[in-house]
Amino acid sequence: MEKKWIYKPLPSKEQIENFGRALNLNPYLTSILLQRGIADLQSAKAYFRPSLDQLHDPFLMMDMERAVERLHQALQQKEKILIYGDYDVDGTTAVSLVYNYLHKFHSACDIYIPDRNKEGYGISQAGVEWAEENNYTLIIALDCGIKASDMVLLANHKGIDFIICDHHLPDEKIPNAVAVLDPKRSDCTYPYKELSGCGLGFKLIQAFARKHRDENEVFEFLDLVAVSIASDIVPITGENRILTYFGLKKLNENPIPGLKALKEISQLRGELDVSGIVFTLGPRINAAGRVAHGSAAVDLLTADSEEEAMTRAKAVNVNNDLRREFDVSITEEAFAMIDRDETLQRAKSTVLFKNTWHKGVIGIVAARCIEKYYRPTVILTESNNKITGSARSVHGFNLYEAMESCSDLLEKFGGHKYAAGLTMDAANLQAFQERFEEVVSKSITADMLTPVIEIDVPILFDKITPKFLSVLKQMAPFGPENHKPVFEASRVYVVSSLSSFKEKHIRFLAGQEGNENVFQAVGFDLAEYYERLADGGTCSIVFTIEENVFNGNTSTQLRIKDIKFDD
Repeated sequence: MEKKWIYKPLPSKEQIENFGRALNLNPYLTSILLQRGIADLQSAKAYFRPSLDQLHDPFLMMDMERAVERLHQALQQKEKILIYGDYDVDGTTAVSLVYNYLHKFHSACDIYIPDRNKEGYGISQAGVEWAEENNYTLIIALDCGIKASDMVLLANHKGIDFIICDHHLPDEKIPNAVAVLDPKRSDCTYPYKELSGCGLGFKLIQAFARKHRDENEVFEFLDLVAVSIASDIVPITGENRILTYFGLKKLNENPIPGLKALKEISQLRGELDVSGIVFTLGPRINAAGRVAHGSAAVDLLTADSEEEAMTRAKAVNVNNDLRREFDVSITEEAFAMIDRDETLQRAKSTVLFKNTWHKGVIGIVAARCIEKYYRPTVILTESNNKITGSARSVHGFNLYEAMESCSDLLEKFGGHKYAAGLTMDAANLQAFQERFEEVVSKSITADMLTPVIEIDVPILFDKITPKFLSVLKQMAPFGPENHKPVFEASRVYVVSSLSSFKEKHIRFLAGQEGNENVFQAVGFDLAEYYERLADGGTCSIVFTIEENVFNGNTSTQLRIKDIKFDD
């Protein structure tokens, strides 16, 4: 599928020269910093030298005083506290963080993770009733609860208080809890709005520690926060960037037993970064809630000893292998359904249903379908006599608004511009398929149906020097809104060693006309270009720059994202 290359606007020549002189940087790196809103020495220092002192005062958050006061009261009066969280990575890391901290000095606390299939997402009636039956008087809800007004009311009637820590968009009505910590509340003036659910759990215990204990105690859990930020795909900017920077440091140097065991069982080598979490640790933690029960992930992340953690990591890894099998088989089925149906092939959207598909992996399958067919996609299955599913979108298309246009056919839905979940009665399936296609067809443009690669700056190979690479490395951690810089180089040719591997990928030594520097280049899923490259000639490539460690040797490698040949 041909991709559209979009070049980010370059700052003015004067801006680049002045700021580059102040930082002693070349124009390429200076342009990238300016594009990211780093335009003065103070912001550059904060960007390149993150500090825990830069974290915001947690008491700037609406209701934080009330949350800390109620938590302190519960501890003083030895109340039973239930820590309640979602079954995904963000929820399980959040629950583990708060439990690991509180359990050090308060034994009367426990964990509740809802069952994905029986209870679904968020605060469930079964969860509230379980809390009542077991005499819990305070529930701390993490990564959920902002839309649970009815469940909070039910808990109130049963004499149970709620502290809600959620980062999702609230409805107009805020639940009547003791405290609702959500920076996205319209009445909350907290300076940073993009914290993860685990990040909010961290701010709660940071505030409590600042007032009643030693604040340094909470920093030992930053590895959990980093895992949540990376896995929940929240922006790596502002406070999240600081938390991720120090969380990765903790994860690489001295992780909690559960994460250490997970790293070992994943056979990770070298420094772990954000993408390493996204592709290795995150899926394994998620797998527990996808194919079994999310409590297995929490058991791992709250393990006291390395021996216990390794036993639990092995169990989680088995779940991940099973999740991968479901993922592969269901994806193949989905592709086959599209490829044999001419109507689906011509459609502007994809809506697929099969009642035997595993609910835990349909979001992954939706993402796989977008990778291949690139259009808004909904994958549906049957659960508890309802049709339920996950939806994913393409760049520029507002999926949430499309769902709203179908809301009369849905029992419930929620999410954001690019991802959503939904539930409906079986009787509405065909009507939903037709309506969703109609809504998408009317509002999606041809540009939105073309995959886009955003390019930071064009570059010459001879500008990729050791100093350049050193500064580039200091721009990490990379992730949403602080992506690894994407470069374009023209007049590139194969110097030698062109090969394909695993029938999908290519590798070669790349040179650029007029430049002496040559670099190892690798293109994953780009084997279709092998023959053209073998014919000789020149091309333009879009790439990121990374370190490749092999047999103890480190080299600079260009990871190619796309190729366009010079005719």
